[in-house]
Formats: sequence, C-alpha cells, structure tokens
Amino acid sequence: MRAKVAQSHSKLRHMSEPKTLAEVLAALPDEERIILVMHYLRSMPPSEIAQKLGVPERSVTAVIAIGKARLSKALGL
Repeated sequence: MRAKVAQSHSKLRHMSEPKTLAEVLAALPDEERIILVMHYLRSMPPSEIAQKLGVPERSVTAVIAIGKARLSKALGL
C-alpha cells in the first residue's frame, strides 16, 4: 500500500512540474513540431507551409489546430 501511495505521489509531483515550450515541442511528433514551429515561430501561413512541405493545406491547418490544443494542455494554459 505504501509503495502505491509513494508511486502516486511521485506521478502527481511530476505532473505538476512546469514545462517549457521547448520541452513540450520536443515531445511532439516531428511533423507536428515542424509545422507548429513554421507557423508560430516563423509566422508562416498554412498555405506556405503546405507548399514547402508538399502536403495539402487542409492537413497543415488540422495539424496546427490539434497542435495548439496539445501545447495549451501540456503548458497548462
């Protein structure tokens, strides 16, 4: 029983540790991280990202929306 409590406490403490944007981005799949960096850090519109990566613009837009939600959740925003 004590081991379970200690393990749960350890997990809770780890979950409450603040994460930096760099840590969260590093944990994302490569494709998602690349698209988010291009969009948010390099201010590229989805159409330009799609053209450079050779993927449909709708796919880029979807990845941006999903990635934004993941970043917000991971950063506690």
